[in-house]
Amino acid sequence: MRACARNRHMTLDGRNALVTGGGRGIGRAISLALAEDGANVAVNYRRDKDAADEVAAEIQALGRRAVAVCGSVDVLDDVRAIAQASIDALGPIDILVNNAGIASRGNSVAKTDPEEVERVIRTHAIGPHWLCGLIIPGMRTGPRGDIIFISSNTTRGYTAGGAPYNMGKHAMESLAFTLAKEERSKGIHVNIVAPGLVKTEMGKRLVKSWGQDIETMDPAMPYGRVCRPEDVANVVRWLVSDGAGYLNGERIYVDGGAQ
Repeated sequence: MRACARNRHMTLDGRNALVTGGGRGIGRAISLALAEDGANVAVNYRRDKDAADEVAAEIQALGRRAVAVCGSVDVLDDVRAIAQASIDALGPIDILVNNAGIASRGNSVAKTDPEEVERVIRTHAIGPHWLCGLIIPGMRTGPRGDIIFISSNTTRGYTAGGAPYNMGKHAMESLAFTLAKEERSKGIHVNIVAPGLVKTEMGKRLVKSWGQDIETMDPAMPYGRVCRPEDVANVVRWLVSDGAGYLNGERIYVDGGAQ
């Protein structure tokens, strides 16, 4: 009986999801987790078409509908195309995961290229603002909507050498908390998932810039391992499920309690 009740809480049958940056890393894990729980998924990508097509094929093999959608979230015309292609393929989107992100280059404020500041903030906050504005009208027509923002545990600390990234993630969270208040009466839940270091290609490059190898870091991390993309995806799949039906405007850190 308990197992059956649990499965009912996790079902996303009939729901349509759009995951930005959904072809690789955390986005890939989220796309597949949502599909495993019953959702159809639009997998957005910027460059790696093969990876996005592969994820879409895996989703279709689960019996769900899927489409790979090209576009960069920091370009307004691309965002419009991402939203329209996703809706055309699946119907109104009722789960939006703002996952696409880029790292900053680790320079001090005095040495940071002004264009880098704009590019990082556009990717993490301005693009998601545009995309939410395009997706929300259709989301309001359904019984429930969910918007998830993939942030970072940098928002509970301010790492030196990362001002563009820190600013982008804080701006993203401001958007999320604002939307949580604006859209609550429309049946839309808005929440934030904020991981620390995750074992992805981006994570590997970050650790390499520190002169280390992510493959050797497990013993020093909480619970004896670096966070995996699936750890983040499992939080997302719960947040959009019936089990989190009374949750809104929350931020969950997924970093093993590391400070």
